[in-house]
Amino acid sequence: MSRNADELVDLIREKTGSAKVRYGLILGSGLGHLADAINGVSVDYADLPGFPHAGVSGHNPRLVIGDLEGVRVAVFGGRAHYYEKGRADAMRLPLEVLAGLGAEAMIATNAAGSLREDMPPGSLMMLNDHINFSGMNPLIGEPTDARFVSMVDAYDRDLRNALLTAAGEENEILDEGIYAWYSGPSFETPAEINAIRILGADAVGMSTVPEVILARFLGLKVAAISIVTNMAAGMSDETISHEHTKEMAPIGAAKLEKVLRAFLRTR
Repeated sequence: MSRNADELVDLIREKTGSAKVRYGLILGSGLGHLADAINGVSVDYADLPGFPHAGVSGHNPRLVIGDLEGVRVAVFGGRAHYYEKGRADAMRLPLEVLAGLGAEAMIATNAAGSLREDMPPGSLMMLNDHINFSGMNPLIGEPTDARFVSMVDAYDRDLRNALLTAAGEENEILDEGIYAWYSGPSFETPAEINAIRILGADAVGMSTVPEVILARFLGLKVAAISIVTNMAAGMSDETISHEHTKEMAPIGAAKLEKVLRAFLRTR
C-alpha cells in the first residue's frame, strides 16, 4: 500500500472510527441513493487528497462508512472512469484505502447494456467473468512482479453463490453472464456489439473491469452486478444516451438494494 493510502486510512479512521470494514461497495450510475441507506459517516472525495473527483453526472463523489444490515461497509458513491482522463488505474488509490481499512471483498455495481433478448432493461446480471475489450490495464507501470495477477476465478464463487441465494430469498431474478469492458465515452456501434456477442459477452459497459483487476492485485475478493439500463446498440429501437441510463437505473437499483441487504444479513 502506498504512503498516501496509509495516510488516508489514518485520516478516515479519525473521522469514522477504527473498526474494520468488511465490504467495499462501488456504486455505478444512478445508484448513489444506496449510500444514503448507510448508518455512518460521509466523507467527500474532495477531502481525501488523491481521490478522483467523479466527473460523471449520476455519481455522488463521497465515501460513506458505517453499518448496513449490521455489517460495516465502505460505500464509494462514485468512480473514476478510463474515459475521463485516459487512466485505467484511476481507482487504485481508493481501492488501496479499502484494503487498508481491512476489507475482505469489493462488490462493484454498474449500469450496462444487454446483449441478450432474455435480459431486458431493469434486469440484474451478476458477472461471472469479463472480456477486457478495451485492452487497457490498470497495472501497466506497476514495477513489481505482483503485476502478473491471475484472473482465473476473478469473481469469487462463494460470494456469487451467496448473492444468488439472497436474490432467491427476495424473489428477484439474478442472471449470470460475461461483461465486456468498452472504454467509452462514446457508445458502441452495432458492429462492435455484434463482435462482442460473437466473443461471448452478455452485457457491455464502460467501467468495473479496471477495479476488478486492481482489487485482485490488492488481494480483495470480488463480486460485481450490472443493472441493465438498455439493450445494446442495434438490438432495439430505443435511443441510447447517458440520460436514458440515469432514467432507467432506478428500476434495477431497487431490486439490487434488496439483494444486497439480503446478502449482508447472512454475513
